[in-house]
Amino acid sequence: MKTPAVDPRRAVPRTDAVLAEPPVAAAVRRLGKDLVKQAVGRAQDAVRAGQVDPADVVAAVVAELPAGATRLRPVLNATGVLLHTNLGRAPLSPAARDALAVAAGTCDVELDLDTGGRGRRGAAAVDALLAAVPAAAAAHVANNGAAALALVAATLAPGREIVVSRGELVEIGDGFRLPDLLAATGARLREVGTTNRTHLRDYIDALGADTAFVLKVHPSNFVVRGFTSAVAPRELAAALPDGVPLVVDIGSGLLAPHPLLPDEPDAAGMLADGAALVTASGDKLLGGPQAGLLLGGPGVGAALVDRVRRHPLARAMRVDKLTLAALEATLRGPVPPVRAALETDPAELHRRADALAARLAAAGLDAVAVASTATVGGGGAPGTTLPSAAVALPERFAAALRAGDPAVLGRLERGRCLLDLRAVAPADDELVARAVLAVR
Repeated sequence: MKTPAVDPRRAVPRTDAVLAEPPVAAAVRRLGKDLVKQAVGRAQDAVRAGQVDPADVVAAVVAELPAGATRLRPVLNATGVLLHTNLGRAPLSPAARDALAVAAGTCDVELDLDTGGRGRRGAAAVDALLAAVPAAAAAHVANNGAAALALVAATLAPGREIVVSRGELVEIGDGFRLPDLLAATGARLREVGTTNRTHLRDYIDALGADTAFVLKVHPSNFVVRGFTSAVAPRELAAALPDGVPLVVDIGSGLLAPHPLLPDEPDAAGMLADGAALVTASGDKLLGGPQAGLLLGGPGVGAALVDRVRRHPLARAMRVDKLTLAALEATLRGPVPPVRAALETDPAELHRRADALAARLAAAGLDAVAVASTATVGGGGAPGTTLPSAAVALPERFAAALRAGDPAVLGRLERGRCLLDLRAVAPADDELVARAVLAVR
């Protein structure tokens, strides 16, 4: 006698039964019920279609679920670009990551634990910033570098003029243009000089009763060479009359001079040269979270910072507790990853590349260690190159490595996939090796 066929709908495990299974219940605690229920529903549909055995539903659900509730994925940066904007620029230090865990809960971000009263928000991060730049008398933190500069313009220049060189009216990432940003604050731009040459007399001749401040902008993502001329901040600050402050946007967040980046302006140097205010980013060469840093020199600069801090837009542009915690830890803690990568000895990079290539070649892969050239990136130190070392693989590895877990992002050069180690932490060499071996 023929056994009657089992209705596949009756073989589908109930949703509540699957959710009660320990591995699925653990996923609910980690990811939330809605996301897990969606995965359960897809597994049940696969059972109905005969694609999954009813006994394997739990395994199918667990296999589909992500490690966390975010769609963001970790990526190993083997591009040779230290500050890769598409990868979130500076990776945070372990100290900064620990600080994020503290700030993730309730914390004393705006509370004085000694008195029980309200405390000044961000005071610890500002104190750390002032300690890192002794030349500064006051500081403020906004939510990114562009916000810091816009806040200065909104405070000092609505309905007034900002004098700036034509050669410094730059376009930053994703098509945003500095002139548009400043004009949106209600300020008027008084352009002086030409694209390639601006002289001191151009600035002085443009000053008038409507001048709010003179702005110097570091063209951080390009270099103009040849028949050029620019006015140094020291010379410009010395020539400006009282009441006309010099504001310098250094962009990259370098707080003090660095021997490997002699042409990159730094906050301490600009304040020493007479700038009243300096604006910068926190997630570039400083190596911290996305933030806009505003530093004021003694006297006029400190008073201007206080005016900026009290502007109504300062509330709209303020940073959250996570950023404040990570910024303070970056400033007070050990050397952040970006600076460690910047200062790595090229000989050490070649040693690591040789070892990694040898391991991959021993597994039968076409892998060789090669000399490479890295860059700072992220709008910092344009034109500066850093000697580096890489492992060269067949071009087909590029796409496969991007799709791996963890994803590895290299660069294509002359028909090869190069995994540059300058921005890869030594502890991650093993992860890179496993990712490549998984592709084969």
